[in-house]
Amino acid sequence: MISPASNFRIYLASEPVDFRKGMDGLAACVANSFELDPYSGAIYVFRSRRADRLKILVWDGSGLVLIMKRLNGKRFTWPKPQAGPVTLSKVQFDALFEGIDWTQVAASNSRKPVFL
Repeated sequence: MISPASNFRIYLASEPVDFRKGMDGLAACVANSFELDPYSGAIYVFRSRRADRLKILVWDGSGLVLIMKRLNGKRFTWPKPQAGPVTLSKVQFDALFEGIDWTQVAASNSRKPVFL
């Protein structure tokens, strides 16, 4: 299981992608379709047409990392297609990765400690 820090940006592609694409093809999708930098350290999540598989692309500082997950007998919950990516919180990403309906998960608001 990937457990990104809470300050990571997580972007979800709302439309399915061709799952024959590798990391370079997905990085091109990020740059061309989203107009974002695939080498920024943000996490980009893509799904297959059947919504039973997902690919995660992230730059870890030394290279691109591509992770793939397939659910058995289930489908990932996905938003309706829209222009641009959907931003997820860490809690929503964790639920999505586990195959849980992430749209029903609300992240708690935590404040940064203040010195008095």
